[in-house]
Amino acid sequence: MTPSTMLFVIYDGVCILCSTLVQCLELLDLWQRFRYGSMQDTELLKQFNVTAADCELGMLLIDEANPTKRWQGSDAAEEIGARLPTGQLFVAAYRGLPGLKRSGDRLYAFVRDNRYRLFGRRASTYKSDYGVCKSDRCDQYF
Repeated sequence: MTPSTMLFVIYDGVCILCSTLVQCLELLDLWQRFRYGSMQDTELLKQFNVTAADCELGMLLIDEANPTKRWQGSDAAEEIGARLPTGQLFVAAYRGLPGLKRSGDRLYAFVRDNRYRLFGRRASTYKSDYGVCKSDRCDQYF
């Protein structure tokens, strides 16, 4: 992946945990490789051919250059982590330790399925300041 490739994070915008993590990611994304949209944005979901069933499986990460290339759930979280500064080292260690990936996948699924009970819901959908691309290349999506 080239540094200029844009990745789209589709997250649950009413989940307090999800929106807080997006806000943290906005700060950590030094190269501004990510753009964000909520699962509540039906137009965005249509543009990326994301269904309600897809949203049930957790966040999505979609490659701008090839929108059919996507990561879902814990795989999306790992891919995001790997693309942050020094993140590749941590993700490689996580993936390499026996049983840790499997446990992480189960933990992700548990949190995903219980996120409102564990962390609560926002009164309104969080909309990222980085939701709309600043280049002409993203006009086809937003």
